[in-house]
Amino acid sequence: MNDWVRYGLLAAAIAALPIIYILWRRVQILNQARARLEEVDASSDSPPPQAAPIIRRYGVLPWAIAGMFAVGLFFFSRLPFVFAAAFGVVVGLILMQLETYRLARQTLRLEEQLADAIDLMVAALHVGSGATSALEAAARETHAPLKPQLNEMLGRIRFGDDPQAVLKTLELRVPLETFRLFTSALSVHWETGGSLAATLATVGRVIRDRVDVHRRIRSLSTQARFSTITVLLVTYFIALVIWRNDPDRMTLFLTTTIGQFLVAGAILLQAVGLVWASALSRLKY
Repeated sequence: MNDWVRYGLLAAAIAALPIIYILWRRVQILNQARARLEEVDASSDSPPPQAAPIIRRYGVLPWAIAGMFAVGLFFFSRLPFVFAAAFGVVVGLILMQLETYRLARQTLRLEEQLADAIDLMVAALHVGSGATSALEAAARETHAPLKPQLNEMLGRIRFGDDPQAVLKTLELRVPLETFRLFTSALSVHWETGGSLAATLATVGRVIRDRVDVHRRIRSLSTQARFSTITVLLVTYFIALVIWRNDPDRMTLFLTTTIGQFLVAGAILLQAVGLVWASALSRLKY
């Protein structure tokens, strides 16, 4: 009866996840609609509304999945609590590393698209087009995720919004240094005029240099990451060999309290080492 209660509680928790996601999504849509209504009602002299960034960070989701994984191990695999908690922490840290990798890839893609869009704008400006026409030419040739941002910026400018406020909103939606540099160049041009092509050409070269440095760092740190993962896998391979050679003694060690805490501590230290090595390979430039 106790097992059935556990299975029922776990099934209820899993079934409640889609309902929680639907409710959270509805609240998010209502907040977006309310923000747009406030933006329409606000005067032109008011500061731009707080725009939601397009680079979303899911800091809680990896740990929620890790918690469910630990609960599943504890209820279904009948592992001791210390082992289930240790494996849950490992899964959470690995998912956090995957989330960081996803953010890095999305950031790199946005910067590459921005560099291409700037090149198109510079070419359009050299043949005599204006700043708005150059933005339109870049928006036509750009793909998602940058294309919707440029289209929204152009649409607001066409409807008569202040270009300074529109550029500030774009800077808030894409909180990257490269986009801040791009919006600053356009803002100065709309405020004082001058040669925009030369300024954007310099900005484009800076962005391409950043992308090139990022790729070099990633290629140089790949070998170190694979070496760290190999060392961790060798540790588990040695544990499996010891288990095959003397399973009785290994079982006796894992059933004791001190043995469980030692193994769980070793697993946690491996996870911390993996995160530490990954943090050392990420350089800020």
